[in-house]
Amino acid sequence: MTAPMTFRMPAEWEPHERTWMAWPGPNVTFDDPGALAESRRAWAAVARAVRRFEPVTVVCGPGQSAEARELLGPDVELVERELDDAWMRDIGPTFVTDGAGRLGAVDWTFNGWGAQEWASWEHDAKIARHVADLAGAQTHSSPLVNEGGGIHVDGEGTVLLTDTVQLGPERNPGWTRAQVEAEVHARIGTRKALWLPRGLTADYPGHGFGTLGHVDIVAAFAAPGVVLVHSQADPAHPDFEVSREVIGVLKGQTDARGRTLEIVEVPAPTALADDGGWVDHSYINHYLCNGGVVLCAFDDPHDELAAGIFRRLFPRRTVTLVDARTIFAGGGGIHCITQQQPRI
Repeated sequence: MTAPMTFRMPAEWEPHERTWMAWPGPNVTFDDPGALAESRRAWAAVARAVRRFEPVTVVCGPGQSAEARELLGPDVELVERELDDAWMRDIGPTFVTDGAGRLGAVDWTFNGWGAQEWASWEHDAKIARHVADLAGAQTHSSPLVNEGGGIHVDGEGTVLLTDTVQLGPERNPGWTRAQVEAEVHARIGTRKALWLPRGLTADYPGHGFGTLGHVDIVAAFAAPGVVLVHSQADPAHPDFEVSREVIGVLKGQTDARGRTLEIVEVPAPTALADDGGWVDHSYINHYLCNGGVVLCAFDDPHDELAAGIFRRLFPRRTVTLVDARTIFAGGGGIHCITQQQPRI
């Protein structure tokens, strides 16, 4: 069914009813018991940090709730559903509201981040509808192959997208830019799309797990008219050119209400690479919750620098740093494993 135009996706800084997450289970992303245990500890640290500010529901694979409970504690709600992976931002629904007390949920078509060879999605393709049903939301199914990490909105009509995601042949062969924009606008209530050419280097094949260019690791709205952008200052890293290009594209752009964007550059962590090659460690991939900012940390000298930027931008929120290196090793960050359900 087509989502009525009255529905819109609220900005992440608007009030939440709760946060949804998924629990890591045995799969190719967590390919041995040690890696799985480490990932579960990392996911649990994020869940507990968010729970300080709002309710959290974690979807676990069948039979995994007892072990999850040990790490998550008593205050996190658990439900069991079949899962392939653990990236709720991407496999879960994009929640929308109509301003009249109705909650909707966009169920984008999911194909394993562009049918990547390491991915499986038999169960994950159904999670958005499961979560929508649990939340009591009206489901709006979309034929567009897309994930929650591939969009970021200001809540006032503007959406950030990337060419290599929504227009990539791995997801939507044959779709034009105009067709993608029309479908996105119809589903989440936006009316102006700002397109970035690509994501960070390590988000593409040849660098481990990745999404082929999700926007939520390179740019994100912090307020209407204000965009945070990943800034790699070291010319030795290929993201030096990527971030310069993204900043250049956004400078001088206006949002849906005609405001010229204010660009806030957030310096990348100092680490450039690890044993697997270039890293895409980024503070952009943060999560806003009621009264809080849960911010990626990397045991890096720039952690506190980034925290200071977020404290300035969100003076009424508590900034909590959570080590995200294990999450990034799996192909994402804190924003990638969380999904907000707005308050109606």
